[in-house]
Amino acid sequence: MDTPAALGEFLRTRRAALRPEDVGLTTYGGQRRVPGLRREELALLAGVSTAYYTRLEQGQSVNASDAVLDALARALRLSPDEHAHLRNLARPGRPAPRAAAGRPARVRPGVRRLVAALDGIPALVLNHRYDVLDWNPLGHALTAGHLAADVPHRAAARPNTQRMLFLDPHVRDLYPRWDLESRRAVSALRLAAGEHPDDPALAELIGELTMKSPEFASLWARHPVRACVSGTKEFHHPLVGPLTLTFELLRVPVADGPRQALLTFSAEPGSPSEAGLRLLATTLEPAGAPGPEGAVAPRVEHDRQGPTVR
Repeated sequence: MDTPAALGEFLRTRRAALRPEDVGLTTYGGQRRVPGLRREELALLAGVSTAYYTRLEQGQSVNASDAVLDALARALRLSPDEHAHLRNLARPGRPAPRAAAGRPARVRPGVRRLVAALDGIPALVLNHRYDVLDWNPLGHALTAGHLAADVPHRAAARPNTQRMLFLDPHVRDLYPRWDLESRRAVSALRLAAGEHPDDPALAELIGELTMKSPEFASLWARHPVRACVSGTKEFHHPLVGPLTLTFELLRVPVADGPRQALLTFSAEPGSPSEAGLRLLATTLEPAGAPGPEGAVAPRVEHDRQGPTVR
């Protein structure tokens, strides 16, 4: 990723989002040629010269001080995630850990055992690009049951949750609130791109999505930034119908490579969604036991009390 260019884009989008009256500046009429704050107005608010801010926005100044970045963050009213992203773009420091050349990312055996032991809890292990490195049977059935269960264990075929969201119609249909999920996905990728500016595979993923998905390209141009580490997701699963699940994204320390994360889903106890997850679990084949040829998944009907098997 071109970090200086990304810094300029980020500053311009945030500057355009603020009006002078939002930050206590007085305007004296007349048509403004730019949306939001002018460069000189932002420089005034941040206590820096217009010339210095212009160089920063144009990518001609590197290693801005903490004081300057903090002042810009305050003036632009950045969130903590946006503030951290600004630092990554303005002062790229030590390169983020990278996997050894030619060696695909691996999940520690202990983490694999933990994922497998999460009975009744859909779980996936993701890397910083949101490639799926591992999942348990319920995590597979919930998020990508149309794919082979072993694809995370084949490095060249690993699914990517962000790519599937934009380019796989099966996955897109899972989310009745797809607009919300797409904004979350782009926000998370923006953070990852700031943290890993020298990752060619991440840059390739972003380029692919920009070329193949106009919706992604439009969202990416807005430069949204947010760490989506917890919240609620709504699904409309083809087997068990509507589900409302809480997700948690927990970082997994990795000694010799980029970070990994454990993504889990859970339902409110006693809710129809909890019943739906239990029902989804009944559709899974026992480990190591292939289903009979021509087997048909149970037919599921839905009512206000939740899903039932017929």
